[in-house]
Amino acid sequence: MSRAAGRDRIGGLDLARGLAVLGMFGAHLDIGAELTTDPSTWAAVVDGRSSVLFATLAGVSIALLSGGTRPVDGIELVQARLRIVVRAAWVFAIGAVLEWLDTFVAIILGVYAVLFVLALPFLRMSPRRLFLLAGALAVVGPPLDALLGQVLSVADTEAHYVAELLVTGSYPALLWLAFLLVGLGVGRLDLEAAGVRARLAASGAVAAVLGYGGGWLTTRLLAGGEPSRGPAAGFASPVGEWQAAWFTGAEPHSGTTSELVGSAGFALLVLALGLVAADLLPLPTAPLRAVGALALSVYSAQVVVLWALLQVDPQAARGTGAWVLFCLTALSVAGMWRWRLRRGPLERLLTWSSTRAAAVAPSSPTYRARS
Repeated sequence: MSRAAGRDRIGGLDLARGLAVLGMFGAHLDIGAELTTDPSTWAAVVDGRSSVLFATLAGVSIALLSGGTRPVDGIELVQARLRIVVRAAWVFAIGAVLEWLDTFVAIILGVYAVLFVLALPFLRMSPRRLFLLAGALAVVGPPLDALLGQVLSVADTEAHYVAELLVTGSYPALLWLAFLLVGLGVGRLDLEAAGVRARLAASGAVAAVLGYGGGWLTTRLLAGGEPSRGPAAGFASPVGEWQAAWFTGAEPHSGTTSELVGSAGFALLVLALGLVAADLLPLPTAPLRAVGALALSVYSAQVVVLWALLQVDPQAARGTGAWVLFCLTALSVAGMWRWRLRRGPLERLLTWSSTRAAAVAPSSPTYRARS
């Protein structure tokens, strides 16, 4: 298996994570509009799907952190949970700082941290049960999200930020937990096995076709061909009111069942291809794997740079040209950093603090999370 920088890492996961980070760059910088069959619009594939891939890989990371194919138990399970909670706290804090900068980027880190905590009860669950639970959540989650959004829109509550994280925001944890559970199930599989990779690719392709095909069909049958905003379209309606059109289509970030299934399938397909590509092309993929290994640092640095650009020239923070420049800079800087210093600064902080909090010795097998 390809290993990054000689460490006990799965290179294909870093490769997929690097693609997710650069894809989110593209989504932030508006490099694509509506995705159609026209090749000139294909850059829009990064919108929504990149962040879904990022969340799915978070589930894989949690699985590897808690034993991989052999989930930890006893004291090691307690230690793993503590490490996850400490990492979640840091990710939440970093996300809060980035949100304070008040750029146009919808920061995913707050929800990312919430998903880490929500994953704790599922660490001992089998892959099959995790996949089934994710599928069930994809079906019941959107109508439940619409109902809770209606309730929260009329409730006199001061917990507005909590409501955004869980239900009404750009990345509602209630729905995005499905992606994390899929990733957690994937992380329990033997990712070195060719058969597992083939099944991941096949399952991802089938889910993508079913999801996006179902979105296209339901839009035309139930919504007059108009793309749906998903459950959020019903938040302003009276509690208990329903319209079928709210749950049609598969638009990015819409949160419909079709979008959840299709985007999860896309993430699995990219992950499977990344695992193969990292093995076959270790040298050409090294810079992208470096970005993936330093994903939190690179993502955070991008938001800070965007904030600085907005103070000088807002137009410089938009478009394909800016995206290419951001990508080249990330690839070169991350590649050099990974070569000379191995872990990124924020990754080093999370690893050091979480292992200290859980009292895990560096020589312990649970110390080395391969993601």
